[in-house]
Amino acid sequence: MESNTITNITSIVTHPGGAHKDDFLACSVMLHYISVPIFRREPTPEDLSDPTTCVIDVGGEHTPELNNFDHHQFPRDYVPTCALSLVLRHLELYDDARMFCDWLETAEWFDTRGPVKTGKWLGVERDAMAKLNSPIDITCLRQFASHSELQPGNVIWEIMNLIGSDLVNFVQSARQRMDFIAENHEIWELGDDLKIIFMPRTEPMADDASGGLGKYIETVVSARGCVGMVYPDRRGVGYGLNRFNDDLRLEFTKVAECEDVHFAHNAGFIAKTSATEKQRLQELLKMSWDSSKPKI
Repeated sequence: MESNTITNITSIVTHPGGAHKDDFLACSVMLHYISVPIFRREPTPEDLSDPTTCVIDVGGEHTPELNNFDHHQFPRDYVPTCALSLVLRHLELYDDARMFCDWLETAEWFDTRGPVKTGKWLGVERDAMAKLNSPIDITCLRQFASHSELQPGNVIWEIMNLIGSDLVNFVQSARQRMDFIAENHEIWELGDDLKIIFMPRTEPMADDASGGLGKYIETVVSARGCVGMVYPDRRGVGYGLNRFNDDLRLEFTKVAECEDVHFAHNAGFIAKTSATEKQRLQELLKMSWDSSKPKI
């Protein structure tokens, strides 16, 4: 990201009329970096040529060096790309956002292909799309659309700033968590398809030692095929044992009576143990394993 092109922005311009999720979120993300007013109007030629005016989802230009982020001029068969996509790319957050925000690709499809094609892509009927809406979405977009100008201190501006900051912080912290996992994890292959990702206790310990393990399994080749996770228990000196993707072959009620297991959920998907030695943790995993069961 060319940070100077962001910090020099003095205002944001986006289209008037009905508001959509992509322009709302694109503006929100920008507010995390710049505390400037938002104007909902058609941009002028001067706006488009002035890098201190950020033009979002309108104007027919994608010229990030001038802080113009519109996608409507792209060809019909262009890969689904919305204004939020363009802003996230400029901020060097897009790849991580696509990895950690499962809703982003759907938002891109909905904005560029509409509800019918998006429903077909998702494998659901069109009316299912409307059933996923909530008053949170509707109220935020409706209130955003009702203003021609939003200044710091306005309730909607402040909500947008909060949403944008939360989104940016979430993506950045998720990346940090993934990098931490990459540096510290182990993969245990204990035979008979029993493949486990293990996070040791570190000093300092991660804020959420178990967070990101599932995504790591899904996205990193060496971790694919893991059926369970072992990670430090923040409430004690031992470890948590957990299924991945609710694989029923791991049944932790089988170790519920072990002296060093102080909790095993009666649904069998998680257990807590005071054990700290890798050999003992692996024994508990093997005792919990039943390869004859279905995965789900």
